[in-house]
Amino acid sequence: MTKTFPRASHLLFAVVTMIATVSPAALAQTPATSSPPAAMQPGPAIALTLGDAARLAANQSAISQGARLRADEAGARVRQRKSDLLPTVTSYVQEAGRTFNTSTLGIDFPATPGNPPLFDPQGQVEGPINTLDVRGQVRQNLIDFGAIGRVRSAQAQARSSNADADATAEQAATVATNAYVRAMRADADLHARQADTLLATELLKIAQGQLQAGTGVGLDVTRAKSQLANTRAALIASRNARDHAHLDLLRSLALPVGTEVVLTDSLTTAAEGGALPDEATLVAQAIQNRPDLRAEDERIRAAKQGLSAIKAERLPSLGLIADDGVIGKNGAKLLNTYTWGLQVTLPIFDGFKREARVQEQQSVVKEAEIRRRDLEQQAQVDVRGALIDLSGAREQLAAATERLSLAEQEVVQARDRFNAGVAGNADVVNASLALTSSRTLVNDAETLYQLARVSLARATGSVTTIR
Repeated sequence: MTKTFPRASHLLFAVVTMIATVSPAALAQTPATSSPPAAMQPGPAIALTLGDAARLAANQSAISQGARLRADEAGARVRQRKSDLLPTVTSYVQEAGRTFNTSTLGIDFPATPGNPPLFDPQGQVEGPINTLDVRGQVRQNLIDFGAIGRVRSAQAQARSSNADADATAEQAATVATNAYVRAMRADADLHARQADTLLATELLKIAQGQLQAGTGVGLDVTRAKSQLANTRAALIASRNARDHAHLDLLRSLALPVGTEVVLTDSLTTAAEGGALPDEATLVAQAIQNRPDLRAEDERIRAAKQGLSAIKAERLPSLGLIADDGVIGKNGAKLLNTYTWGLQVTLPIFDGFKREARVQEQQSVVKEAEIRRRDLEQQAQVDVRGALIDLSGAREQLAAATERLSLAEQEVVQARDRFNAGVAGNADVVNASLALTSSRTLVNDAETLYQLARVSLARATGSVTTIR
């Protein structure tokens, strides 16, 4: 039998009334045909820089949001552990009846001479005894070193989960920035192929004009048409690659398919002419800022706190137990009764289970420390590798830019000779092919430079703050 208290019944009635009132209005506003969520509908064009893409992916990508939820789960586990240090309050209402066999009481009731015994020596059923008990109970751990250690371990694990979420956000930002660089590369390739097509169209017009004027030959026109066909095919392929690159960028940013993204950065950003950053400074920055290293540090602390919590279970604990309520045969006559007590618990022997847990946790601590050292070495390798890539990309970009300038001069000179009629357009076609190759090499070098920037930011744990 469960007793319903008036305050609880009033609260339940208010909740039911609110649901009944709100539900019809909500149903009336629901359209007959469901539409996609607002987050999945394409919106207006979005202008993004490289840094904007990194921060957007860090905030709203699926993997970063999942990591944040796991951090929230770890925070909830801290509250669960704290419950061991807080009082537990329960109450119950019990109405019961009981019969019993008198022979199980273990007490012999002697009879007076000449009178039958009070109860049958072979036993007899007595009862039922009906009781109504309304009672509240309180349990409180006053001193429990093991519970305190478990709370601290859970707090360290929560900090580790938060650092893991930051590391996952950095990972999502890295994926997005790489996709952004590939989209910039695709845009640059498309512009280069458009320029190639424009040049091939001009050369075809010149060859056709010379043929009509009687100063050219049909072979020049055929060469020009072939070159134009090649550039058009390359243009189509480049446009297709650009569309796929932008689609990959949308996916990495968790944006709806069909959203137009305008890249405000481009590959034409020249490499900085200054000296490269100091490696030792960057390594120190990486060790301090990389979220994966911070997460491993917190995992080590959590493992050590867990070890301390297990060892603290050997210490005695002190708890308070109390209950108070009324009891009687029925509701007409209820009397107050209570129970209270202090309980000291001293663990003595548990079959060496605790010693085995200590040994296991010590291995967990050592494993975390090994991972921490390995991650620190990996950070040093990442920083040095990114600096090597950045330096090499600068040199490649300088060489490719010089080659592009010479290829442009070669095209101008070959076209001047072709216009003057002192040479066929074979030299112009060859020069235009060299120009196409030079433009591609410049795009490659600029792409490598931008990717090296992203790699250096990833190595130092600063992708989400990249500009």
